Formats: sequence, C-alpha cells, structure tokens
Amino acid sequence: MLRTPGLGKSLWKSTGFSTSSKQTWGTLHSHLLRLERWCSQGPCAQRPRNDASHPLWKGLASVPGGTRQSPINIRWRDSVYDPRLKSLQVSYAATSCLHVWNTGYFFQVEFDDSTEGSGISGGPLENHYRLKQFHFHWGAANAWGSEHTVDDRAYPAELHLVHWNSVKYQNYKEAIMGENGVAVIGVFLQLGAHHEGLQKLVEVLPEIKHKGARATMGPFQPSCLLPTCRDYWTYPGSLTTPPLTESVTWIIQKQPIEVAPNQLAAFRTLLFSALGEEEQMMVNNNRPVQPLMNREIRSSFQAVEEGSEVGSNL
Repeated sequence: MLRTPGLGKSLWKSTGFSTSSKQTWGTLHSHLLRLERWCSQGPCAQRPRNDASHPLWKGLASVPGGTRQSPINIRWRDSVYDPRLKSLQVSYAATSCLHVWNTGYFFQVEFDDSTEGSGISGGPLENHYRLKQFHFHWGAANAWGSEHTVDDRAYPAELHLVHWNSVKYQNYKEAIMGENGVAVIGVFLQLGAHHEGLQKLVEVLPEIKHKGARATMGPFQPSCLLPTCRDYWTYPGSLTTPPLTESVTWIIQKQPIEVAPNQLAAFRTLLFSALGEEEQMMVNNNRPVQPLMNREIRSSFQAVEEGSEVGSNL
C-alpha cells in the first residue's frame, strides 16, 4: 500500500531534546503557524510543513540551536541592493558528473570534486567553490514544495546546487562544519514549458525509485538548469538538512526555470522507502521557513518597488 507521509509530531516525542531545544523549536513552530496561507501559481493554498516523522529528522542532529537557519522567506522590500556584488562565475564540466541516487529524502546527482573542474566563484564569494552535488525539494501538490519563499509565495520545487570552499578546506565534510564552507545556488521551479535539460534526469528516475538505488548518468551539464537571468539574492544561512550547520552562503536566483507538469510529476513517483519496505511517496521533502532574525538579505539588482526591479533581464 502506497502511503503519503503525514505531518506528525513524533519527532518531538521520540527524541531526548533539552528544554532549551524544545523552546527554540516551539518559537519556530509558533512562527510557522502564523504563516497560514501560501501563494503559488494558482489560488492560495494551505502549505503543509515537511514530514517531521521522517527518520532524517530524528535525533539531536536536527536541533538547530543557531541564529542563521535556512530556508527563509525573502521579502523584496527588505532586501538591500549591494552594488559591490559581482556576477557569479559558473564553470561546470559535464564529464565530472558521476551518478544519480535516491538518498531516501530526495534524489541527488553527484560530481567528481577531486579537482577544480566544476565550480563557482565571484558573486558574494571570496574563494573558488567546487561542485559536490545537486538535488531538488518538492511538494505533494504544485501549490508548495520549494524551501525558500518570495514574499510568502512558494514554488512547486527548488533546485540546490551544492559547492564547497576548496581553498579553505580539504574536503566537503570539513567544509560543511566550518565558516564560509559551503555555497548553494538555489533555483525555483515553476510550471510551464517542457525543460529539455531536465528531461535527461526525468528519464533515469524509474531506475532509482527506491531508497539506496543509483544509476550512472554519464556526461550532464548542470548549467542547463540555471535561468538565463543571473540576478540573485544572497544571505548567510545553514544547511536545510541535518546537521543544519550554519556554514552556507546562499545564492538564490531571482528568475525561476520552467518545467512541464509531467516532469515535476515524475519526481513524485520516487519513494522514501527501500525495496521491500512499506512504500512511502517521496513528497514534501522541504524544511519549513526559519526566522530571518538579524540577517540582511542582499541583492545583485536594484528593486524600485516590491515585485519590480531595475536592470533585470526578465
């Protein structure tokens, strides 16, 4: 029997959180309940929180205990244009793509990060960051699924291209635990035209339906998943999965990419569960929005008013 994940509270009951940890999450929980309605491409719809009962979120590793957690809600009126922000330099080698696999939480495309072959620099970054992997987050319906939101608007899905600081750290595991260790490019997905570049991934998904399954990808150029307009927001944040370390420079692309409804629907054919286990649909694998607190969101473009901007290619 195929089961859609619920939104239970077993995380809080089954783990030995300290009182302070519970208070931290209590504050976040109250904050989330106040955000009652979320808008997407259609009418406003109730957006459920991600499944707290998923094994990924069990244990002390999922306690944030910080002040710069991700994702966040980006507000146009609160973002600050920074003319010092440079264009982001992206250089990916298609041949560095290794394989795609089902992690049990999302599907992830891995890259060879032993050399400087694929990576990014410039933008808000002081060093070169090597591409490690990319993955997506999506919802059970098209009204939600992205981790970040813009003016309380959720998109159906969000792409994360994950890079690590190869100048400051020896490897990815070190980088995620250190200051300025990771840079993630976030790209929103919206429903629209068929995306030719994404189709190669969609076609391999049946081979990785169950947790732990992997398939060889062959050459794949991830830059095909980036929008034509490279305007972005940037802010200091965290990983959105445990260990939730606050080591990330986020670079959120302003312009979404379009994907066909049937391409996004293919994501939902994957399972959280391994072969032989009770089947559980892989949906709602997005972490709830976290408080901005005292952080500043900078933009590489000038917004003259909410929802409009100067110097955009849109």
